[in-house]
Amino acid sequence: MMKRLNIGCGTDIKEGWINLDSAAIKGVDVVHDIEKLPLPFKRGEFDEVLCRNILEHVDYIPVLKDIHRIMKNGGRLIITAPHFTSKHNFIDPTHKKMFSISTFDFFVEGSKIRRDYYFGFSFGAIEYSKITFQKGMFLYNHVVEKIVNSSRGMMQFYESTLLSRLFPAQDIEACLVK
Repeated sequence: MMKRLNIGCGTDIKEGWINLDSAAIKGVDVVHDIEKLPLPFKRGEFDEVLCRNILEHVDYIPVLKDIHRIMKNGGRLIITAPHFTSKHNFIDPTHKKMFSISTFDFFVEGSKIRRDYYFGFSFGAIEYSKITFQKGMFLYNHVVEKIVNSSRGMMQFYESTLLSRLFPAQDIEACLVK
């Protein structure tokens, strides 16, 4: 059976997962501040780790290193974090970091960025990455999101041009495989 960890779960309690948060909220299985490393888990314990809207609040490089430690080989780390154009970066005073489609390439062995040697750990691959956009009343963002995510080159073109200022994104979603 797969063992899964939901880091920084808040009220997003997931059945069948170990839910970790710094607050003792109903449904939280482990109360722990993720900046207090090491995390209270054994090496190679988890098949899947979820970090949804948590990395922007912390010094995330040491956190990623410890998450790498507790993951099994072949395990998946699923991340959602605000894109650097997201209005949420500026609304929430607890946000410390912003992310680009290429941010997580720094932590993947052999990526085009070729900086994995700086951190003392590296993931084997990025299974997927995408840029998401706020929908609701912004109906055009459904089309913008499809066009932007049509290829890696298009995502980089979007980020490098005025398009990212005309159509600000919401989040980066990525899945890193150990």
